[in-house]
Amino acid sequence: MLTSLLLPVLLSAIALFFASFLSWMVVQLHKDDWKKMEQEDEFLKAMQDLNVPVGSYMFPGCQSSDEMKSKEYQEKWNTGPCGVMTVYPKVNMGKNLGLTFVFFLVISFSLAYLATLAIPPGAEFMTVFRFMSTAGLLTFLAATIQHAIWFHNRITVHIIESIAYAAIVGTIFGLMWPAA
Repeated sequence: MLTSLLLPVLLSAIALFFASFLSWMVVQLHKDDWKKMEQEDEFLKAMQDLNVPVGSYMFPGCQSSDEMKSKEYQEKWNTGPCGVMTVYPKVNMGKNLGLTFVFFLVISFSLAYLATLAIPPGAEFMTVFRFMSTAGLLTFLAATIQHAIWFHNRITVHIIESIAYAAIVGTIFGLMWPAA
């Protein structure tokens, strides 16, 4: 039965990729996710002078839980600023777009596989839609919320996107579910 779902898997991945594009580039849900520092030039110069390598950093940072308990670390934490920073190499937009499409393809395939374990051929649209949209929502939203809890990212637009992505997957699979 999984092979009969390859077309909805592909169409879902394409639709999700397009929805992601619309969200970011047309509707611009994420335009307020990142702010520009007021003293950006000075910050960039300091980063260049320090030659900070590619990686993810927490500041204040520590190497062990013992260091985290130290008076010096606690003073830095309480004084602030506190945050996280990711330094990455120049963005390869083509690679990132390709990986995003592969992500949506793998998710769509995995959801299709999961559905074959729970939904028989010939199931009604609403049965497939409810299952696929619920599984899709759990997939798209779960890691985002945990990440936002710890790293204080804006979450509202990710919830909106996750609901839209779940509805897209549910609709495509609901409409294209194989007959009995």
